[in-house]
Amino acid sequence: MTATADDGLPLMGALSLPAGPGPHPAVLLLHGSGRLDRDANSRGLRMELGPPLATALASRGIAALRYDRRGVGATSGDWRATGFTDNTRDADAALRALAARPDIRADAIGVIGHSEGAVHAMSLGSNPLVRAVVLLAGYARRGEDALRWQAGMIARDLPAPVRPLLRALGSRHLARIKATSTDVARVHGLPVNARWFREMLGHDPRADLANIQAPVLAITGDKDVQVDPADLDEIRRLVPGEAEVHRIPDLTHLLRRDPGRPSVRAYRRLLRRPVDPDLLAQVTGWLEARIADSR
Repeated sequence: MTATADDGLPLMGALSLPAGPGPHPAVLLLHGSGRLDRDANSRGLRMELGPPLATALASRGIAALRYDRRGVGATSGDWRATGFTDNTRDADAALRALAARPDIRADAIGVIGHSEGAVHAMSLGSNPLVRAVVLLAGYARRGEDALRWQAGMIARDLPAPVRPLLRALGSRHLARIKATSTDVARVHGLPVNARWFREMLGHDPRADLANIQAPVLAITGDKDVQVDPADLDEIRRLVPGEAEVHRIPDLTHLLRRDPGRPSVRAYRRLLRRPVDPDLLAQVTGWLEARIADSR
């Protein structure tokens, strides 16, 4: 399936349809940060979130749309020059394309976002097309504050003498990015997607949460080292309507469970496991009750 972005760029993706005649309720899947394809995979890490989610949704009679980011997979463009707000606009374009299909029920569309994708799902939550919002590991604070919390958690794995050096380096890195004015800039000798960083650092999703018009399911694992699970309380406080939040024991940011000490050093090991089946059942069951049974 193709969705056309506001600037005319075709966003290439896959629409998974359930068995039986349509039109079907549907969900738009929005993945996390980075150079990710429609399945949330990058060259370095294979999250493989798209296929199990789409399969689980189809078993509940729900279609699923996922797409390649700009400059990734079958979608053209320059990933490094793409901004955080570009990602939000692309998600909105994909939502409109999904709702326009004759085999999709425009009155029964939900959004699932993971990590950065959850923040874009918050932005879409006020769109009348959206009837349900699922936030997986979504933060509810200014982007810079979320990034600093994440850096502090990751630094715990380093020897104590190294931690102050890492904090100082990180602060200098952020200061240089904030001082840039181009889409792409070299920081410490490496090209970075500077506009994405500037926009993400300054974005505060709390206003979007307060404007969501659909029921919300928010889930974060208590072993998440990239998003503070305590932000679930802020999500529940801000969403004006139905907001169901769950802090899942042993669930990590990768949506796999790990009973050990949480650490990004465990990521490659965790990614050899499937996405947590209980999480998939919880998300798809909640969506089934709100969009598949809404006719």
